[in-house]
Amino acid sequence: MTSPDPVELWTTADIARRLALTQERARQLANSEGFPVPSFRHGRSRFWTIGDIEAWIAEHRPVKTGQEDQRTDRRD
Repeated sequence: MTSPDPVELWTTADIARRLALTQERARQLANSEGFPVPSFRHGRSRFWTIGDIEAWIAEHRPVKTGQEDQRTDRRD
């Protein structure tokens, strides 16, 4: 029997790094209306799936004209 693939979860610190924000600003976003509900909580810590966060980013933080999107700017 194989075990299911573990789901990678992000904290507000991970979200801050992904969006190039301070951790405080990431916490503010996480508390705002429309932000995904955490998938898991442990004590006071909240955790989100990467998919939920990336979907929110795609909808609410589109790349502005003239900015490079580092996620798709791969030169293999």
